[in-house]
Amino acid sequence: MNQPTMQERKELLKSMILDLHRGADLEEVKQRFRTLMGHVSAFEISQMEQQLIAEGLPVEEVRALCDVHVSVFEEGLQTPDQPELIPGHPVHTLKYENFALNELLSLLEGALTQLPDPRALERVRAYAGQAMQFERIYLRKEHLLFPFLEKHGVSGPTQVMWGLHDQIRAQARAFQQAVEAGDPEPIRAAYAAWAENMRAMFYKEENILYPTALKVLSEAEWLAIQEQSDEIGYCLIRPGDAWKPNVPAAERIAAPTQAATDLYGQVALQVGVLSPQQIDLILRHLPLDISFVDENDAVRYYSDSVHGRIFTRTPSVIGRKVQNCHPPKSMHIVQAILDGFRNGTRDQAEFWITMGGRFLHIRYWALRDDKGAYRGALEVTQDVTEIRALEGQKRLLDD
Repeated sequence: MNQPTMQERKELLKSMILDLHRGADLEEVKQRFRTLMGHVSAFEISQMEQQLIAEGLPVEEVRALCDVHVSVFEEGLQTPDQPELIPGHPVHTLKYENFALNELLSLLEGALTQLPDPRALERVRAYAGQAMQFERIYLRKEHLLFPFLEKHGVSGPTQVMWGLHDQIRAQARAFQQAVEAGDPEPIRAAYAAWAENMRAMFYKEENILYPTALKVLSEAEWLAIQEQSDEIGYCLIRPGDAWKPNVPAAERIAAPTQAATDLYGQVALQVGVLSPQQIDLILRHLPLDISFVDENDAVRYYSDSVHGRIFTRTPSVIGRKVQNCHPPKSMHIVQAILDGFRNGTRDQAEFWITMGGRFLHIRYWALRDDKGAYRGALEVTQDVTEIRALEGQKRLLDD
Protein backbone atom coordinates (compact mmCIF):
# COMPACT_ATOMS: atom_id res chain seq x y z
CA MET A 1 0.00 0.00 0.00
CA ASN A 2 1.41 3.42 -0.97
CA GLN A 3 2.21 5.81 1.84
CA PRO A 4 -0.12 8.85 1.94
CA THR A 5 1.31 12.13 0.71
CA MET A 6 1.86 15.00 3.13
CA GLN A 7 -1.38 16.66 2.01
CA GLU A 8 -3.27 13.39 2.42
CA ARG A 9 -1.75 12.94 5.89
CA LYS A 10 -2.89 16.42 6.87
CA GLU A 11 -6.41 15.68 5.66
CA LEU A 12 -6.45 12.39 7.60
CA LEU A 13 -5.20 14.14 10.74
CA LYS A 14 -7.85 16.81 10.35
CA SER A 15 -10.64 14.27 9.87
CA MET A 16 -9.60 12.47 13.06
CA ILE A 17 -9.61 15.70 15.07
CA LEU A 18 -13.02 16.63 13.70
CA ASP A 19 -14.30 13.16 14.62
CA LEU A 20 -13.02 13.69 18.17
CA HIS A 21 -14.75 17.07 18.13
CA ARG A 22 -17.99 15.30 17.26
CA GLY A 23 -17.57 12.85 20.16
CA ALA A 24 -15.92 9.81 18.52
CA ASP A 25 -14.44 7.15 20.79
CA LEU A 26 -10.84 8.03 21.71
CA GLU A 27 -9.53 4.45 21.46
CA GLU A 28 -11.21 3.95 18.08
CA VAL A 29 -9.53 7.08 16.72
CA LYS A 30 -6.18 5.96 18.15
CA GLN A 31 -6.51 2.62 16.35
CA ARG A 32 -7.42 4.38 13.09
CA PHE A 33 -4.39 6.61 13.52
CA ARG A 34 -2.08 3.62 13.99
CA THR A 35 -3.50 1.93 10.89
CA LEU A 36 -3.52 4.89 8.55
CA MET A 37 -0.79 7.22 9.69
CA GLY A 38 2.17 5.53 11.32
CA HIS A 39 4.32 8.47 12.28
CA VAL A 40 3.64 12.19 12.04
CA SER A 41 5.86 15.19 12.57
CA ALA A 42 5.26 17.99 15.04
CA PHE A 43 5.20 20.37 12.09
CA GLU A 44 2.31 18.48 10.48
CA ILE A 45 0.29 18.67 13.71
CA SER A 46 0.86 22.43 13.97
CA GLN A 47 -0.15 22.85 10.31
CA MET A 48 -3.29 20.81 10.92
CA GLU A 49 -4.24 23.00 13.92
CA GLN A 50 -3.72 26.11 11.81
CA GLN A 51 -5.86 24.73 8.99
CA LEU A 52 -8.71 23.89 11.35
CA ILE A 53 -8.71 27.44 12.74
CA ALA A 54 -8.53 28.93 9.25
CA GLU A 55 -11.57 26.85 8.26
CA GLY A 56 -13.64 28.19 11.13
CA LEU A 57 -13.16 25.88 14.12
CA PRO A 58 -12.91 28.32 17.07
CA VAL A 59 -9.51 28.64 18.75
CA GLU A 60 -11.15 27.85 22.10
CA GLU A 61 -12.40 24.50 20.75
CA VAL A 62 -9.06 23.60 19.18
CA ARG A 63 -7.44 24.34 22.54
CA ALA A 64 -9.98 22.19 24.37
CA LEU A 65 -9.15 19.32 22.02
CA CYS A 66 -5.40 19.87 22.27
CA ASP A 67 -4.77 17.39 25.09
CA VAL A 68 -6.96 14.82 23.38
CA HIS A 69 -5.30 14.97 20.01
CA VAL A 70 -1.81 15.02 21.55
CA SER A 71 -2.72 11.82 23.41
CA VAL A 72 -3.83 10.31 20.09
CA PHE A 73 -0.66 11.24 18.26
CA GLU A 74 2.02 11.11 20.95
CA GLU A 75 2.91 7.45 20.44
CA GLY A 76 3.47 8.11 16.75
CA LEU A 77 5.22 11.45 16.95
CA GLN A 78 8.46 11.41 15.03
CA THR A 79 11.55 12.51 16.88
CA PRO A 80 13.61 13.60 13.89
CA ASP A 81 17.29 14.37 14.17
CA GLN A 82 17.50 17.90 15.48
CA PRO A 83 20.49 20.17 15.21
CA GLU A 84 22.79 19.90 18.19
CA LEU A 85 21.52 22.56 20.59
CA ILE A 86 24.40 24.35 22.23
CA PRO A 87 23.97 26.13 25.59
CA GLY A 88 22.77 29.63 24.83
CA HIS A 89 20.52 28.71 21.91
CA PRO A 90 16.98 29.80 22.90
CA VAL A 91 15.58 26.26 22.59
CA HIS A 92 18.38 24.85 24.76
CA THR A 93 17.55 27.53 27.34
CA LEU A 94 13.82 26.76 27.22
CA LYS A 95 14.40 23.02 27.67
CA TYR A 96 16.87 23.69 30.49
CA GLU A 97 14.23 25.81 32.22
CA ASN A 98 11.68 23.00 31.86
CA PHE A 99 14.15 20.57 33.44
CA ALA A 100 14.83 22.91 36.38
CA LEU A 101 11.12 23.61 36.83
CA ASN A 102 10.30 19.91 36.81
CA GLU A 103 12.95 19.29 39.48
CA LEU A 104 11.40 22.05 41.60
CA LEU A 105 7.95 20.49 41.18
CA SER A 106 9.40 17.23 42.56
CA LEU A 107 10.72 19.11 45.61
CA LEU A 108 7.29 20.66 46.07
CA GLU A 109 5.65 17.25 45.96
CA GLY A 110 8.00 15.97 48.64
CA ALA A 111 7.14 18.89 50.91
CA LEU A 112 3.41 18.43 50.28
CA THR A 113 3.55 14.88 51.63
CA GLN A 114 4.79 16.25 54.97
CA LEU A 115 1.95 18.70 55.52
CA PRO A 116 0.57 19.87 57.96
CA ASP A 117 4.06 20.09 59.52
CA PRO A 118 4.70 23.89 59.81
CA ARG A 119 8.27 23.47 58.54
CA ALA A 120 6.96 21.64 55.47
CA LEU A 121 4.46 24.46 54.87
CA GLU A 122 7.34 26.96 54.89
CA ARG A 123 9.18 24.86 52.30
CA VAL A 124 6.01 24.66 50.17
CA ARG A 125 5.73 28.45 50.27
CA ALA A 126 9.36 28.92 49.34
CA TYR A 127 9.23 26.40 46.47
CA ALA A 128 5.91 27.79 45.23
CA GLY A 129 7.36 31.29 45.12
CA GLN A 130 10.28 30.08 43.02
CA ALA A 131 8.03 28.06 40.72
CA MET A 132 6.06 31.18 39.78
CA GLN A 133 9.04 32.13 37.64
CA PHE A 134 7.44 29.89 34.97
CA GLU A 135 5.72 33.12 33.88
CA ARG A 136 9.01 34.28 32.34
CA ILE A 137 8.99 31.28 29.99
CA TYR A 138 5.46 32.05 28.86
CA LEU A 139 6.21 35.75 28.35
CA ARG A 140 9.25 34.95 26.20
CA LYS A 141 7.18 32.53 24.13
CA GLU A 142 4.31 35.00 23.70
CA HIS A 143 6.38 38.11 22.98
CA LEU A 144 9.47 36.68 21.24
CA LEU A 145 8.94 33.19 19.81
CA PHE A 146 5.31 33.58 18.72
CA PRO A 147 5.89 36.79 16.70
CA PHE A 148 8.60 35.11 14.63
CA LEU A 149 6.45 32.02 14.08
CA GLU A 150 3.59 34.24 12.92
CA LYS A 151 5.86 35.84 10.32
CA HIS A 152 6.16 32.35 8.82
CA GLY A 153 2.39 31.85 8.85
CA VAL A 154 2.29 29.74 12.03
CA SER A 155 -0.40 31.56 14.03
CA GLY A 156 -3.09 29.00 14.84
CA PRO A 157 -0.95 26.87 17.19
CA THR A 158 0.38 29.97 18.94
CA GLN A 159 -3.17 31.15 19.67
CA VAL A 160 -4.04 27.72 21.04
CA MET A 161 -0.95 27.66 23.26
CA TRP A 162 -1.47 31.19 24.57
CA GLY A 163 -4.93 30.14 25.70
CA LEU A 164 -3.39 27.17 27.53
CA HIS A 165 -0.89 29.55 29.15
CA ASP A 166 -3.76 31.56 30.60
CA GLN A 167 -5.43 28.44 31.99
CA ILE A 168 -2.17 27.43 33.71
CA ARG A 169 -1.72 30.96 35.05
CA ALA A 170 -5.18 30.80 36.62
CA GLN A 171 -4.36 27.44 38.21
CA ALA A 172 -1.08 28.85 39.53
CA ARG A 173 -2.95 31.74 41.18
CA ALA A 174 -5.38 29.28 42.77
CA PHE A 175 -2.44 27.24 44.09
CA GLN A 176 -0.77 30.37 45.52
CA GLN A 177 -4.00 31.38 47.28
CA ALA A 178 -4.34 27.90 48.78
CA VAL A 179 -0.73 28.01 49.98
CA GLU A 180 -1.32 31.37 51.64
CA ALA A 181 -4.42 30.00 53.40
CA GLY A 182 -2.35 27.06 54.67
CA ASP A 183 -5.00 24.28 54.61
CA PRO A 184 -3.22 21.07 53.40
CA GLU A 185 -6.04 19.47 51.38
CA PRO A 186 -6.89 22.52 49.22
CA ILE A 187 -3.15 23.03 48.69
CA ARG A 188 -2.71 19.47 47.42
CA ALA A 189 -5.79 19.66 45.19
CA ALA A 190 -4.77 22.99 43.64
CA TYR A 191 -1.21 21.77 43.16
CA ALA A 192 -2.31 18.56 41.43
CA ALA A 193 -4.36 20.45 38.82
CA TRP A 194 -1.64 23.01 38.17
CA ALA A 195 1.30 20.59 38.06
CA GLU A 196 -0.49 18.21 35.69
CA ASN A 197 -1.00 20.96 33.15
CA MET A 198 2.50 22.34 33.65
CA ARG A 199 3.99 18.97 32.77
CA ALA A 200 1.59 18.54 29.85
CA MET A 201 2.87 21.88 28.57
CA PHE A 202 6.47 20.62 28.81
CA TYR A 203 5.47 17.80 26.44
CA LYS A 204 3.68 20.10 23.98
CA GLU A 205 6.60 22.51 23.93
CA GLU A 206 9.36 19.97 23.50
CA ASN A 207 7.57 17.66 21.06
CA ILE A 208 5.48 20.09 18.99
CA LEU A 209 6.26 23.79 19.48
CA TYR A 210 10.06 23.75 19.56
CA PRO A 211 10.52 21.22 16.70
CA THR A 212 8.13 23.32 14.60
CA ALA A 213 10.06 26.50 15.43
CA LEU A 214 13.39 24.84 14.64
CA LYS A 215 12.00 23.86 11.26
CA VAL A 216 10.80 27.31 10.21
CA LEU A 217 12.93 29.94 11.99
CA SER A 218 16.27 31.08 10.60
CA GLU A 219 19.47 31.33 12.60
CA ALA A 220 19.19 35.13 12.40
CA GLU A 221 15.72 34.93 13.98
CA TRP A 222 16.96 32.68 16.78
CA LEU A 223 19.76 35.17 17.41
CA ALA A 224 17.24 38.02 17.63
CA ILE A 225 15.23 36.00 20.18
CA GLN A 226 18.37 35.35 22.21
CA GLU A 227 19.37 39.01 22.17
CA GLN A 228 15.95 40.19 23.39
CA SER A 229 15.38 37.49 26.04
CA ASP A 230 17.33 39.16 28.84
CA GLU A 231 14.76 41.95 29.07
CA ILE A 232 12.08 39.47 30.20
CA GLY A 233 14.33 37.14 32.19
CA TYR A 234 14.57 33.40 32.78
CA CYS A 235 13.03 30.74 34.99
CA LEU A 236 15.35 29.38 37.72
CA ILE A 237 18.46 29.16 35.49
CA ARG A 238 21.04 31.29 33.77
CA PRO A 239 21.37 30.54 30.06
CA GLY A 240 24.65 29.34 28.62
CA ASP A 241 26.80 31.41 26.30
CA ALA A 242 28.44 28.80 24.08
CA TRP A 243 26.07 29.29 21.12
CA LYS A 244 27.65 31.90 18.84
CA PRO A 245 25.98 31.73 15.42
CA ASN A 246 27.83 33.10 12.43
CA VAL A 247 25.16 35.47 11.16
CA PRO A 248 26.53 38.17 8.80
CA ALA A 249 25.85 41.71 9.94
CA ALA A 250 23.70 42.36 6.87
CA GLU A 251 21.37 39.46 7.83
CA ARG A 252 20.96 40.32 11.51
CA ILE A 253 17.50 41.33 12.67
CA ALA A 254 18.11 44.52 14.58
CA ALA A 255 15.54 45.87 16.99
CA PRO A 256 14.19 49.21 15.76
CA THR A 257 16.23 51.99 17.37
CA GLN A 258 16.62 55.71 17.14
CA ALA A 259 20.28 55.54 16.14
CA ALA A 260 21.47 58.62 14.27
CA THR A 261 18.00 60.17 13.86
CA ASP A 262 19.39 63.53 15.01
CA LEU A 263 21.19 63.67 11.68
CA TYR A 264 17.84 64.48 10.09
CA GLY A 265 17.30 67.62 12.17
CA GLN A 266 14.24 68.75 14.07
CA VAL A 267 10.59 67.88 13.64
CA ALA A 268 7.98 70.60 13.15
CA LEU A 269 4.94 69.67 15.24
CA GLN A 270 1.44 71.19 15.42
CA VAL A 271 2.78 73.54 18.10
CA GLY A 272 6.53 73.84 18.57
CA VAL A 273 9.64 72.21 17.16
CA LEU A 274 11.49 69.28 18.78
CA SER A 275 14.39 67.07 17.87
CA PRO A 276 13.76 63.31 17.51
CA GLN A 277 15.81 62.79 20.67
CA GLN A 278 13.63 65.22 22.61
CA ILE A 279 10.46 63.51 21.37
CA ASP A 280 11.83 60.15 22.48
CA LEU A 281 12.81 61.50 25.91
CA ILE A 282 9.37 63.04 26.44
CA LEU A 283 7.53 59.84 25.51
CA ARG A 284 9.82 57.64 27.63
CA HIS A 285 9.40 59.86 30.71
CA LEU A 286 5.62 60.05 30.66
CA PRO A 287 4.20 58.28 33.77
CA LEU A 288 2.22 55.90 31.57
CA ASP A 289 2.66 53.37 28.77
CA ILE A 290 1.88 54.29 25.17
CA SER A 291 1.48 51.98 22.18
CA PHE A 292 0.64 52.99 18.62
CA VAL A 293 -1.03 50.76 16.01
CA ASP A 294 -1.26 51.96 12.41
CA GLU A 295 -4.30 51.90 10.11
CA ASN A 296 -3.42 48.32 9.07
CA ASP A 297 -3.49 47.10 12.71
CA ALA A 298 0.31 46.70 12.83
CA VAL A 299 2.17 47.73 15.99
CA ARG A 300 4.54 50.58 15.04
CA TYR A 301 5.64 52.01 18.38
CA TYR A 302 5.60 51.58 22.14
CA SER A 303 7.17 53.80 24.78
CA ASP A 304 10.13 52.18 26.50
CA SER A 305 9.26 53.91 29.77
CA VAL A 306 12.02 54.79 32.21
CA HIS A 307 9.49 54.06 34.96
CA GLY A 308 9.14 50.42 33.86
CA ARG A 309 6.35 49.11 31.67
CA ILE A 310 3.10 47.83 33.15
CA PHE A 311 2.57 45.19 30.45
CA THR A 312 5.39 43.32 28.76
CA ARG A 313 6.55 44.56 25.35
CA THR A 314 9.61 43.56 23.33
CA PRO A 315 10.93 44.99 20.05
CA SER A 316 9.75 41.83 18.27
CA VAL A 317 6.17 43.14 18.38
CA ILE A 318 7.03 45.96 15.98
CA GLY A 319 5.21 45.13 12.76
CA ARG A 320 3.09 42.43 14.45
CA LYS A 321 -0.68 42.48 14.08
CA VAL A 322 -2.05 43.90 17.32
CA GLN A 323 -4.73 41.18 17.48
CA ASN A 324 -1.93 38.62 18.00
CA CYS A 325 -0.48 40.63 20.90
CA HIS A 326 -3.46 39.75 23.13
CA PRO A 327 -4.66 36.46 24.63
CA PRO A 328 -7.22 34.65 22.43
CA LYS A 329 -9.96 35.20 25.03
CA SER A 330 -9.73 39.00 24.61
CA MET A 331 -9.01 39.11 20.87
CA HIS A 332 -12.67 39.70 19.98
CA ILE A 333 -12.73 42.80 22.20
CA VAL A 334 -9.64 44.23 20.49
CA GLN A 335 -11.18 43.52 17.08
CA ALA A 336 -14.47 45.19 18.06
CA ILE A 337 -12.60 48.34 19.16
CA LEU A 338 -10.57 48.51 15.95
CA ASP A 339 -13.62 47.86 13.78
CA GLY A 340 -15.46 50.69 15.53
CA PHE A 341 -12.51 53.04 15.07
CA ARG A 342 -12.18 52.13 11.40
CA ASN A 343 -15.88 52.50 10.49
CA GLY A 344 -16.30 55.68 12.54
CA THR A 345 -18.83 54.37 15.06
CA ARG A 346 -16.38 54.68 17.95
CA ASP A 347 -13.66 57.18 18.86
CA GLN A 348 -12.48 55.82 22.19
CA ALA A 349 -12.71 52.87 24.58
CA GLU A 350 -11.93 52.70 28.27
CA PHE A 351 -11.31 49.92 30.80
CA TRP A 352 -10.05 49.64 34.36
CA ILE A 353 -8.79 46.51 36.12
CA THR A 354 -6.92 45.45 39.25
CA MET A 355 -3.73 43.43 38.82
CA GLY A 356 -1.29 42.49 41.53
CA GLY A 357 -3.00 44.88 43.94
CA ARG A 358 -2.64 47.81 41.52
CA PHE A 359 -5.49 49.73 39.85
CA LEU A 360 -4.85 50.13 36.12
CA HIS A 361 -6.64 52.52 33.77
CA ILE A 362 -6.49 51.51 30.07
CA ARG A 363 -7.71 53.78 27.28
CA TYR A 364 -7.79 53.59 23.50
CA TRP A 365 -8.29 56.45 21.03
CA ALA A 366 -8.83 56.46 17.28
CA LEU A 367 -6.33 58.71 15.51
CA ARG A 368 -7.66 60.55 12.47
CA ASP A 369 -5.89 63.02 10.20
CA ASP A 370 -7.14 66.51 9.24
CA LYS A 371 -9.39 64.98 6.58
CA GLY A 372 -10.95 62.54 9.04
CA ALA A 373 -9.20 59.46 7.62
CA TYR A 374 -8.43 56.75 10.18
CA ARG A 375 -4.65 56.54 10.68
CA GLY A 376 -4.37 54.19 13.62
CA ALA A 377 -5.04 53.72 17.33
CA LEU A 378 -3.34 54.90 20.49
CA GLU A 379 -3.32 52.78 23.66
CA VAL A 380 -2.50 54.46 26.99
CA THR A 381 -2.12 52.41 30.17
CA GLN A 382 -1.64 54.09 33.53
CA ASP A 383 -1.21 52.80 37.08
CA VAL A 384 -3.55 55.13 38.98
CA THR A 385 -3.38 53.39 42.36
CA GLU A 386 -1.73 56.32 44.16
CA ILE A 387 -3.81 58.91 42.27
CA ARG A 388 -7.05 57.29 43.46
CA ALA A 389 -5.78 57.42 47.05
CA LEU A 390 -5.06 61.18 47.04
CA GLU A 391 -6.95 63.31 49.56
CA GLY A 392 -6.91 66.93 50.66
CA GLN A 393 -4.43 69.32 49.03
CA LYS A 394 -0.69 69.59 48.41
CA ARG A 395 0.53 73.09 47.55
CA LEU A 396 4.16 72.91 48.68
CA LEU A 397 7.11 70.95 47.35
CA ASP A 398 7.93 68.47 50.09
CA ASP A 399 9.34 64.94 49.81
